[in-house]
Amino acid sequence: MIGFFIALLSGAMMSIQGVFNTQVTKTTGVWVSNGWVQITAFAVCLAAWFFTGRDSITALGKVEPKYMLLGGVIGAGITWTVIKSIEALGPAKSALLIVIAQLAVSYIIQLFGLFGMDREPFSWRKLGGLALAVVGIAIFQWE
Repeated sequence: MIGFFIALLSGAMMSIQGVFNTQVTKTTGVWVSNGWVQITAFAVCLAAWFFTGRDSITALGKVEPKYMLLGGVIGAGITWTVIKSIEALGPAKSALLIVIAQLAVSYIIQLFGLFGMDREPFSWRKLGGLALAVVGIAIFQWE
């Protein structure tokens, strides 16, 4: 149950962050805004590392496969795409499309067992749920 609430909190924070970043971009530009997001995230992580425990930084060298270390690079791309989608579509439409893309890609990752995740068998029910979400987007955008 705690995972459910954490996921809801994550979604809420992503939406708020996207709006904040888009507003900052209006004054500073997309890469200054994106850089600010990444450097402040680093500062928070560094402070949390000091106060909650000191996991070994050198353990990063042991991560296999090495491409798994590209999360920060992907994070910069995420920040850029969220800013640009909110500028073009507004926060609600952007969030809907982002969530659908997350759901579809996550399901593909599970189906094929990509990136070291456990493989999951195909389910018509889950595909139907994804299709229903797409229909929901159409209804949401219908004027």
